[in-house]
Amino acid sequence: MRRIKELLRLKFEHGLTNRQIARSCDVSRATVADYLFRAARAGLTWPLPEATDDAGLENLLFSVPVRSPDRVEIARASRPFPDLPHIHKELQHPHVILQLLWEEYRETYPDGYQYSHFCQLYSKWSRKLDVTLRQEYKAGDKLFVDYAGPTVPIVSRNSGEVRNACLFVAVLGASNYTFAEATSSQEIPSWITSHIRAFNFFGAVPACRRARH
Repeated sequence: MRRIKELLRLKFEHGLTNRQIARSCDVSRATVADYLFRAARAGLTWPLPEATDDAGLENLLFSVPVRSPDRVEIARASRPFPDLPHIHKELQHPHVILQLLWEEYRETYPDGYQYSHFCQLYSKWSRKLDVTLRQEYKAGDKLFVDYAGPTVPIVSRNSGEVRNACLFVAVLGASNYTFAEATSSQEIPSWITSHIRAFNFFGAVPACRRARH
């Protein structure tokens, strides 16, 4: 039970991946996934209620067999439900896509859901998240600027030297009309000159001149 508690703590308090938890707890990824599946089925939250002792935790996790004569229960056990909150959190990281997360899921559960069904489950779940307030912008009122994502490699045509460049992006709020350019850095001189070139590109300055950070 101590190992299971540590597993749950690493997952829900620190947000580690199943692979990281398996390495930390010295168990297989399949074991990690099985315990998380049982915890989700039991409706456990973290931290555990103070009154939950080892015997109570064991009863919650293992009182219902994973396999059951009931066909629906067998299907659920053989195809564990994806950890959708974890998937949503992972998708906030650069370069992480559903395809990659599905491949990790299928690596742990070879008989799990197919990719199309996996995407449908996430799409249906994500629609229940808090609705974001839609904002309306007047034409020419606001220009949103920032450096987008990671750096991009720039290769010198003459020397073949590769240098990393930052991507400056400016977008008009109403039309999404976009200006973008690569710069050598994000220092103040580059920041200012990128604004100047953006204003020249748009042929005007926005009515509201505050940048959105």
